[in-house]
Amino acid sequence: MIKTPVVVKTEEGFDGRPIALLVQEASQYASKIYIQIGEKNINAKSIMGMMSLTLTDGEKITVVTEGEDEQKAAEGIRTFFANCAC
Repeated sequence: MIKTPVVVKTEEGFDGRPIALLVQEASQYASKIYIQIGEKNINAKSIMGMMSLTLTDGEKITVVTEGEDEQKAAEGIRTFFANCAC
């Protein structure tokens, strides 16, 4: 299991389109991927779960990956948040 701290960067809010792109990115990996905010653990491969989040610019989250390609998954999701033009 890998826990990666990430800071959300968004200018217009993290809503429909960016969430769909994040779910698409997460779905490429065999590992389980969760977005952890406080006590919440949301499956990053679940569009409905991700839509329940209200991520804002500068918010600190933890990406939790677990599985055979957990290192690649952690890096992929971290890169997604770093490069997201949302």
